[in-house]
Amino acid sequence: MAFADGARAIELHGHEVVFRREGEGPAVLLIHGIAGSRDAWRDVVGPLVASGRTVIAPDLPGHGDSGTSSGDFSVGALAATMRDLLLVQGFERATLVGHSLGGGVAMQFAYLFPEHTERLVLVSSGGLGRSVNPWLRSAALPGAELVVAGIGGVARLVSPVVSGALGILRVRPDAEQLEVGRSLRSLGVGATRRAFLDTLRAVVGPDGQRVFAGDRLYLAAEMPTLIVWGDSDPVIPLGHGRRGHDAMPGSELVVLKDVGHFPPLQAAAQLVGAIVEFLDRVPPSDPSPERWRRLLRAGPASAST
Repeated sequence: MAFADGARAIELHGHEVVFRREGEGPAVLLIHGIAGSRDAWRDVVGPLVASGRTVIAPDLPGHGDSGTSSGDFSVGALAATMRDLLLVQGFERATLVGHSLGGGVAMQFAYLFPEHTERLVLVSSGGLGRSVNPWLRSAALPGAELVVAGIGGVARLVSPVVSGALGILRVRPDAEQLEVGRSLRSLGVGATRRAFLDTLRAVVGPDGQRVFAGDRLYLAAEMPTLIVWGDSDPVIPLGHGRRGHDAMPGSELVVLKDVGHFPPLQAAAQLVGAIVEFLDRVPPSDPSPERWRRLLRAGPASAST
């Protein structure tokens, strides 16, 4: 099947994974957020390629054009799929750039497969705190399927009307509003909705985020890490990024002014600038099993020494 953006499809473990690959040079793997797709990186891919990198931007299983069959949508399973995609594409290592849920997947990837990880870039990342937008907590409740289906169905029905009205009024919604609208419309499709709910419930519960990397953030002492956050994020508060930065030895924090939860769409040039500067300046991690072993034995106390 041909895709307008030049993406291709491969089969991994009997399931189709669609991804976009462009450029030459060291690999950068872009991992989107929940209910998103590779299209979230559309304004990021070209500039990263121009900086001398190979960019791989997949649709996570159950998202975008990738297969929506039932299965394990935990961050560990998603990280393993990303590892397998990287290896199939001929790369042993990559810099991982993860947005929202993708940030949690990227951290899990680095934890499980440090030998395959050169650097981490966490963009408005999940997994750095417990709080999250109340709508996501509500959608994780038992029995929320009918409500989510209704929201998706209504979004698909009213979208043409809303778009027409905005066109008449010459009002242009911003990138964050457009992405939220696209995500809501996708929930009107049964298979996509089931994958969304399975993924959401793996990482979010009624009381907030289930997956929290707080007890392992000291391991960032062996992993060059850049954290990028919008100061107006309504989904995952900037405080998560600040606390993550404080808990990750040697990490760097870039705060984007007047930017919400979608820096790849709202502030692509600023995001790419921060990523490229980081990649050019900071060498990749040295995957030394002995140093990793010493860090694990020392535990969190080693982060302050």
